[in-house]
Amino acid sequence: MKTIETIATVNPAHQITIDVPPDVEAGDYEITLVIKKAKPKEMPNQSLDFPVDDYGPWPANLSLRREDMYGDFGR
Repeated sequence: MKTIETIATVNPAHQITIDVPPDVEAGDYEITLVIKKAKPKEMPNQSLDFPVDDYGPWPANLSLRREDMYGDFGR
């Protein structure tokens, strides 16, 4: 008994063609077919090396309120 795992494409006529390894001799075989959705190809795990600038802690009296940033005339 030999187990072959591969991905097959079903054509519009609802047929599949499977290529077997060359070490499988010609003849009659009993085949079990399990149909499940193929897993999407995984992206390689790449580490993203973004630059980091550290300017220290924010000033204690920093205010990010709109009124404080734009004054009395606002935008």
